[in-house]
Amino acid sequence: MILGIVLTIVILQRIIELFIAKRNEKWMKSQGAFEAGSSHYPFMVAMHIFFFITLIAEVLFFHRQLSTIWQILLGIFLAAQIARVWCLASLGKFWNTKIIVLPHAKVVKRGPYKWVRHPNYIIVATELLVLPLLFNAFFTAVLFSLLNIWMMTIRIPAEERALKEATNYTEEFQLNK
Repeated sequence: MILGIVLTIVILQRIIELFIAKRNEKWMKSQGAFEAGSSHYPFMVAMHIFFFITLIAEVLFFHRQLSTIWQILLGIFLAAQIARVWCLASLGKFWNTKIIVLPHAKVVKRGPYKWVRHPNYIIVATELLVLPLLFNAFFTAVLFSLLNIWMMTIRIPAEERALKEATNYTEEFQLNK
């Protein structure tokens, strides 16, 4: 019951985010933006889809129960959702699930981006760990945390490379060229 409610809310949230991302992608491309790192994107999408399938399967097949510290884990998860909305709002039309870069645009340095270069990836990592732990789905938590680390070793360099080449990213974050 609780699993169904939580997953329904999270999956609906992700679907809404995909609509927002598509709208933002259309706007950015109409302004001359380009997509980078598109070869890994289908794998990232598949990873997130299989995360939900694996979580559901582990909880149902192994009869996982709510964690004894579920209040703490739910609090962390809800804080991550607030931070996720903060990231989306801070990036505005520049937020996307893909790496879409608008050449010569100023890099966003407000909200959490004032302090951290990739706060949304930290939030995703938190969600991929905490959501399964909420239901004692340890296999899902470990497997998808490791898969996400691997995915970020591909995605973050691709994103940073595109931003360095097309925007003021290097200057804003004082990176070595």
